[in-house]
Amino acid sequence: MGPAAGLAALLAVLALRAGDAAGVATRGDTFSALTSVARALAPERQLLGLLRRYLRGEEARLRDLTRFYDKVVSLHEDSATPVSNPLLAFALIKRLQSDWKNVVHSLEATLKDGYEKVEQDLPAFEDLEGAARALMRLQDVYMLNVKGLARGVFQRVTGSAVTDLYSPRRLFSLTGDDCFQVGKVAYDMGDYYHAIPWLEEAVSLFRGSYGEWKTEDEASLEDALDHLAFAYFQAGNVSCALSLSREFLLYSPDNKRMARNVLKYEKLLAESASQAVAETVIQRPNIPHLQTRDTYEGLCQTLGSQPTHYQIPSLYCSYETSSSPYLLLQPIRKEVIHLEPYVVLYHDFVTDAEAQKIRGLAEPWLQRSVVASGEKQLPVEYRISKSAWLKDTVDPMLVTLDHRIAALTGLDVQPPYAEYLQVVNYGIGGHYEPHFDHATSPSSPLYRMKSGNRVATFMIYLSSVEAGGATAFIYGNFSVPVVKNAALFWWNLHRSGEGDGDTLHAGCPVLVGDKWVANKWIHEYGQEFRRPCSSSPED
Repeated sequence: MGPAAGLAALLAVLALRAGDAAGVATRGDTFSALTSVARALAPERQLLGLLRRYLRGEEARLRDLTRFYDKVVSLHEDSATPVSNPLLAFALIKRLQSDWKNVVHSLEATLKDGYEKVEQDLPAFEDLEGAARALMRLQDVYMLNVKGLARGVFQRVTGSAVTDLYSPRRLFSLTGDDCFQVGKVAYDMGDYYHAIPWLEEAVSLFRGSYGEWKTEDEASLEDALDHLAFAYFQAGNVSCALSLSREFLLYSPDNKRMARNVLKYEKLLAESASQAVAETVIQRPNIPHLQTRDTYEGLCQTLGSQPTHYQIPSLYCSYETSSSPYLLLQPIRKEVIHLEPYVVLYHDFVTDAEAQKIRGLAEPWLQRSVVASGEKQLPVEYRISKSAWLKDTVDPMLVTLDHRIAALTGLDVQPPYAEYLQVVNYGIGGHYEPHFDHATSPSSPLYRMKSGNRVATFMIYLSSVEAGGATAFIYGNFSVPVVKNAALFWWNLHRSGEGDGDTLHAGCPVLVGDKWVANKWIHEYGQEFRRPCSSSPED
């Protein structure tokens, strides 16, 4: 009920009370005796008292709405708080999916009408779930401390050692409701490893602000205690579950379900005294069962480290012309990153203007990235990004780019001997877990081009990032950071045509930043005289 409607209902009730308070005087003849008129002062004082309480309630509600308004406005006005910060990105999606809904439903119908007009353009609940899973992914891969994340600090905590991975110019703290939503997403998946630390932080924050209800909040201290208690029980820690359930009953003593839970937990502890002191170690879920997870995450945590050139003399830097007239007057700076697999980085391969133009051309066509699954292409959790394909007919600049790639690699990059340029923009905590670029199955959709397998990858970094997002080569045991405008090149196949297993690589989750890349995949056919075959599996 809106304020106006609520006030009308209140006044109707007050009017009835006023009539009752007039004593034995007949309705309609109060005016006829001054003593009756004097008695009418008493019900009006009652009316004033009720109206005063109503106005105080409205003032408190308006103060809370003003607080919410000021908070959101300050985020929009502060250029130092971009959505490249995953905490801000999560909070934005949560506000649009949940907070605004709660705020609008407490207001007048006119505001509800305005909300409904834009509702279809707002993030869905699936977006909130995806953003929450992204924070958990960053928590895992970079070993981030949840309590620190809630304060807006990106710290890796290993034992007593604390390492700052990124220092934002302005701290953005999560609320108890924010932490609850992250924890609940994990809770609903049965993932108590992630649910417990986020729900613990939610409980801590709700305790500190108990009694200060915020209009936009979806949850309360009781909700957080309820979920955390059951999460601990499911994880095998009955003692913590009992303690939290008892605390819940302090705030909601009439909750029969929680009272039954307390009796159940007390009985379990009485039957098995060892559970009272046992501390259950919750194993982190390994989804989707990566065998190389520890190596992959270790390489991502280095945030892009590789051997220095003085340690391995065969790694070197040079100005590359590839004996091409195209590059004689404008050679490219080449850095040999690794030998097996052979990976090189070409610095300043594109200009800022070219990178911006490629991003602009691709943005209207971005769609959720997919991976080959048998003969199908499917979106998956282990690849979080959107991508678009650009034909060279879209803009003359793309033709120039193809000529530059061909001159540098000596390969034919025209279709069907190469694929169109794929432009990728990563999302919140965007990543691509370890994979091969070349096909590993004869049924792969890559063979539909009828130009063989992907012999080489040419990947251009179209943006910079503040932290994370490195390209990790798992079996090569090195990672390459995002270097704006540079291009990374490697061979996917040996000269024999067999796939090079050492090219298993991954796009590490973007910790902070807006990562864009462009991929040019070059196929076997058309390269017979440019990269001759060999019968030796070593080549």
